[in-house]
Amino acid sequence: MRRWFILATGLTAQATTSSFLYGLPFLIPALLAEHGLSLTSASLLISAPLLGMLLALIAWGAAADRFGERIVMTTGLTLTGALILASLALPGFVLFGLGLLLAGACAASVNAASGRVVLGWFSARERGLAMGIRQTSQPVGVGIAAVSLPPLADHFGFATAVALPAVLCLASALLVWFVVVDPPRPPRTVAAAASPYTGSTAVTLIRLHTASALLVMPQFMSATFAVTYLVSARDWSPVVAGQLVAAVQLAGAAGRILAGVWSDRAGSRMRPMRLIAVFALSTMVLWAVGDLLDSWLAVAALVAALIVTVTDNGLGFTATAEMAGPFWAGRALGVQNTGQNMAAMAAAPLFSMLITAFSYPVALVAAALFPAAGAVLTPVAGESAARVDAVEVEVRP
Repeated sequence: MRRWFILATGLTAQATTSSFLYGLPFLIPALLAEHGLSLTSASLLISAPLLGMLLALIAWGAAADRFGERIVMTTGLTLTGALILASLALPGFVLFGLGLLLAGACAASVNAASGRVVLGWFSARERGLAMGIRQTSQPVGVGIAAVSLPPLADHFGFATAVALPAVLCLASALLVWFVVVDPPRPPRTVAAAASPYTGSTAVTLIRLHTASALLVMPQFMSATFAVTYLVSARDWSPVVAGQLVAAVQLAGAAGRILAGVWSDRAGSRMRPMRLIAVFALSTMVLWAVGDLLDSWLAVAALVAALIVTVTDNGLGFTATAEMAGPFWAGRALGVQNTGQNMAAMAAAPLFSMLITAFSYPVALVAAALFPAAGAVLTPVAGESAARVDAVEVEVRP
């Protein structure tokens, strides 16, 4: 029973940091209206936390491998909340962006450690389900941001909206400290403690990291510009657009759980991941077609994209930890998350420039190329040989 409480706490911690890391795009309309920033400038500003996360993920993963998940998550959440609040007191958007970057670096602790603690408490037959549940934290966090940040910005201003994720992070730090227990680890052996980035496993892991990063691009294209698209291209109000995106996050969360269960029953993480990549490609193309035709299909495809493009994330995380083993899981998850956040950081400015220079359909067709490449690179054939599921290295609750 303990492991389910730990799972719930890990989910909560990740959701609170996600409301900050991935929720700031919902404040782009406020930045444009309240502060007069251009779309590209606003996109760069809201990408600052992702850059901070990118720079710190592997280091936090190594810290989790060495010191344990509880202390890493508590420290990271506390620093994240404090730095967000401190950044609001800094003059000018350059210093504000620097504060957001440092807060994002501290939030990286939760990305590595919360996944590691969940995987450590669940056996292979339940990991897909457990990580599917844990991975709902991102759509849950995005949903919280979508439903709360636009109204807060509309009624109380941009700064008040940004302060909400800070308060949530500080509250989550207390919850982690009192609930989380580090999982037991098997005895360290030379084989179990060896780096997975040597030998035949390295090629499979690198392909997995690359495919996962490519699949992030349509996810962040749809998440970053959903509200902006509905407001500017479909004449929706920011609040109503945010409410739609928040409601869709529930379906996205359910999709992650179903994908995890699917992978448990299929005995494979990679086969479902490849099919999801094909579905993601389809949603981008349909959204582009719907926009060209000025049709309801555009909104329907946008909704489908918000759901489909998030469902593969838990599969990549689970497979990474299984291949890396218990003594390298934190660092391997850090590498996995680094690649994904490199893509996420690039997505907002890249697609904003394409939208500004050409149009939404061109940007959407470009976004469809990434899951097409991801489907090809997903290492279905190499998965079985690389997975570290043997009894001698598996952590059982």
